[in-house]
Amino acid sequence: MKWTDSQRIAEALYDKYPDVDPKTIRFTDLYDWILALEDFDDEPEKCGERILEAIQMAWIKEAE
Repeated sequence: MKWTDSQRIAEALYDKYPDVDPKTIRFTDLYDWILALEDFDDEPEKCGERILEAIQMAWIKEAE
């Protein structure tokens, strides 16, 4: 997965952290959790706030 795969990342986060409310996650934690995903393979420095926001929003929708 790459940073642009926000839906796939959100699904992976939902599967890995089913009891976490994605509305309460800090971006620093979200960033670290994404980098730790087994299938994630992208450059850490390519991430920005807009990408994290998109992933968080997709995760919120997945959790609903």
